[in-house]
Amino acid sequence: MTSSSYIRWFGEIGLNDVPSVGGKTASLGELYSVLTSQGVRVPNGFAITAAAYRDALTESGAIEELHKLLSGLDKRKIADLARRAAAARAIVYAATDRDDLRAQVNTGYSRLQDEYGRNLAAAVRSSATAEDLPTASFAGQHDSFLNIRGPSELFDACRRCFASLFTDRAISYRIDNGFDHFKVALSVAVMKMVRSDLAASGVMFTLDTESGFRDVVFVTGAYGLGENIVQGSVEPDEFYVHKPTFKTGSRAVLSRRLGAKDKRMVYGRGHATTRNVRTSATERRRFCISDQDVLKLAGYAIAVEDHYSVKAAMPMPMDIEWAKDGKNGELYIIQARPETVASRKSPAALNSYTLKSSGRELARGRAVGEKIATGDIRLVANKRDLRAFKPGEVLVAPSTSPDWEPVMKLAAAIVTDHGGRTCHAAIVARELGVPAVVGTENFSRKVKNGATVTVSCGEGDIGHVYEGALRFEVEQVVTDALKAPKTEIMVNLGNPEIALKTGMLPSSGVGLARMEFIINEHIGVHPMALACPDKVKSAKDRQSIKQLTRLYATPSDFFVERLSEGVGLIAGAFYPRPVIIRLSDFKTNEYANLTAGADFEPKEENPMLGFRGAARYAHPAYAPGFALECTALKRVREDMGLTNLKIMIPFCRRVDEARRVIQAMDEHGLKQGDKGLEIYMMCEIPNNVILIDQFARLFDGFSIGSNDLTQLTLGVDRDSDIVAFDFDERDPGMLEMLRLAVAGAKRNRRHIGICGEAPANYPEIARFLAELGIDSISVNPSSVLRTINIVREAEQETLRRVG
Repeated sequence: MTSSSYIRWFGEIGLNDVPSVGGKTASLGELYSVLTSQGVRVPNGFAITAAAYRDALTESGAIEELHKLLSGLDKRKIADLARRAAAARAIVYAATDRDDLRAQVNTGYSRLQDEYGRNLAAAVRSSATAEDLPTASFAGQHDSFLNIRGPSELFDACRRCFASLFTDRAISYRIDNGFDHFKVALSVAVMKMVRSDLAASGVMFTLDTESGFRDVVFVTGAYGLGENIVQGSVEPDEFYVHKPTFKTGSRAVLSRRLGAKDKRMVYGRGHATTRNVRTSATERRRFCISDQDVLKLAGYAIAVEDHYSVKAAMPMPMDIEWAKDGKNGELYIIQARPETVASRKSPAALNSYTLKSSGRELARGRAVGEKIATGDIRLVANKRDLRAFKPGEVLVAPSTSPDWEPVMKLAAAIVTDHGGRTCHAAIVARELGVPAVVGTENFSRKVKNGATVTVSCGEGDIGHVYEGALRFEVEQVVTDALKAPKTEIMVNLGNPEIALKTGMLPSSGVGLARMEFIINEHIGVHPMALACPDKVKSAKDRQSIKQLTRLYATPSDFFVERLSEGVGLIAGAFYPRPVIIRLSDFKTNEYANLTAGADFEPKEENPMLGFRGAARYAHPAYAPGFALECTALKRVREDMGLTNLKIMIPFCRRVDEARRVIQAMDEHGLKQGDKGLEIYMMCEIPNNVILIDQFARLFDGFSIGSNDLTQLTLGVDRDSDIVAFDFDERDPGMLEMLRLAVAGAKRNRRHIGICGEAPANYPEIARFLAELGIDSISVNPSSVLRTINIVREAEQETLRRVG
């Protein structure tokens, strides 16, 4: 019998020791021996080496038994897999019952007790020697045990860890990933339990797990021990912290989402080492950790990632488990491994859709986006019909409403009878990346629920709805291979939920960030109702506001945090590229649809030309609400450190009005030029073009709003089904307006861009603007690829003509 030492302490272990102690424990040793000196707290412990496992199996003859048992195994035969796995675990459990190993484990446990106290509870974790590699993670395949007390219970838990190398899922995983069962061994880590049963724990990543975006730390947390989060059995709180600005000294949570956290895992009673208990309503309504905790964890995560990246000589995004001790209030890292899913995604890419078969056309209208999708029709006439909606169906309705948006996110495509490219359905579909065909006239009255259709927006300006599921092709273009034009191609964005993904596209920034989308989706209450809650008339509205703002000192704080985090997530996703946020541009009828909105809005015959945009900001009827908008944007720029945020004033009719708004912003802490703050103006009223020289003395730049400018130049209501056909940005008068705007801005050395969809919808307009020398063209994310190609070709054609 071998009598060598099988125990190695964390302080003696590093990343080079994976063959001896497995990936998980090697990482713990690296953290403990290197990063504790940098302030990262890691509980002490020791490893039982893989040699203990190998010697036990070899010297007991268990290896031969296991070879026979697993020979010819077909993992698809579930019952047989379960039978053989159970037998394999029994073999390993028996083989590891060795006196020399028991004595060494007991000695190690005694030393831990000397450090942490005689009543020590230990965590016992499996660590495979092929585990936590950048190309494969064995996370969750093997067993770990918590709240283990006393030498006898500890040694039994260690043996069960060794045996868990042959769980059903571990055997299946090795088969799927091409690992030899007998070339993988198991080490066991024994470490001090952090009393997170009395506080909270969770998992954090040094990237966004959905998009692969690298510039954030994504922190999740829930009450109690961390197994619930690891197993996915509880909905945790979520937080984002922006890494680049954190590294330059800013300390602010970028965004947060409250999870249900309906249970917490705590220490067990009797033979059960752990158990779950229900959380109270009060606990569920608040975050499980403070902002200070989130920021401290982010600092830990960045330190861990930086260290691992240096060791690997390449960027190394990390998957990290943390725990907060409820007795001493300290935060600890209890595991760290390279992240193996999001970090391996292909580079950001754009997709081009092409229909490959033909079918009977059922309807046509205006195309929104450039995608193609198939699905079964779900007719929605009113909000009640939404209850029956299933993910992947095609939403068909006369028109859509803002409160339908949670369901619209689940749709394969959207088709409406009414509306143009700027209607609600179109705007939301663009934000969500869902193809839509709008303005079909009567499609919802002609079709039946359940019919399978293909919605195609990949054929240009006209969108089609075809019968049946037609074949289509998606071509992926890796953005790294795109050659950017001289004209900056930016994106229009309002939805923070897709900001990180969109930020990975090859754009020059955000030419239009829509504040009203955030107010509508993430706040839902009229800003004046939060600034002046005593003026809300309805008891129902007051109760709704009280419920929404229950976690905040004042209703105003709720507005400022929600708006700043929505804007901040967009600004952070594109940092350090510019992000131009447009101040709220709801019309009175749209404001009135917000909670308590009717208490603060006049009824107007023509809201499009009424109390909107710049006219509101310094007016007594909205000034307190505008103050909240400014406070939120100031927080983004100063507390979050996102000084790439620029501010744009919409619908500014007159020069004097512009002066009043700039003065009001100054009074609210947004001083033009301070920390590089630039203030832009939407150029969307003919008077903006006529007096561009005077406006240029006040503003740092302009963005042409082609929708409103076309509407007001041609005198056409774009939302009117009767006259909307006359709404056309290609009209000669409109082209002259564009020429005058670009020439005027350049004459005054001011940046000028365009943020309407005209350049994406009409290639000739993109070419026209490129020839004029416009500085930037901002389109929706789905139009970026096409616009880049069109503009680059136009620039090359211009050079050929000049040459």
